[in-house]
Amino acid sequence: MVVHAISCNMKLATIHLYECGLVDFLDILEVCDMSSCTFYWILKLWQEMGDVMKPLDKIKQGQPCLLDHEDIEYLIQLICQKPDYFLNELLHLLQTNHFISIHFSVIHQELEHAGMSHKKLKSIDIERSEELQAEFVACMAQYNPANLGFIDKVSKDEHTLS
Repeated sequence: MVVHAISCNMKLATIHLYECGLVDFLDILEVCDMSSCTFYWILKLWQEMGDVMKPLDKIKQGQPCLLDHEDIEYLIQLICQKPDYFLNELLHLLQTNHFISIHFSVIHQELEHAGMSHKKLKSIDIERSEELQAEFVACMAQYNPANLGFIDKVSKDEHTLS
């Protein structure tokens, strides 16, 4: 006999067939591919608890979620606005604006889970650099707007000259 999980519905069906006496006991075991030991264990659960499944442990699995979706979206918004926030600054903003008191390691963990990597933060930071923006504006200010031409990198390939 192969070890396999027996569905709740299959267990209930075997109990009802047995209790109603519609089918011979050995036929029930053969059709359901179940040992007599397993059947009697299921029958015992049914008689004692009124259910064919073991009750789940009282202890919940895993850790409780400390931040909900809105809180994580708030953190991501803050980081997109100012990517050089420190974790303790984000912690303070969560405490004052969302009234949540957690450890900064939870913020780090949730941001990693949301896909905010150091590489993404660095690219956001480079894109939003005030120095680079000011340098770009100063560089572009020397040109007449009529002399500027823009090209989309999608429409230009390496094989054409124009």
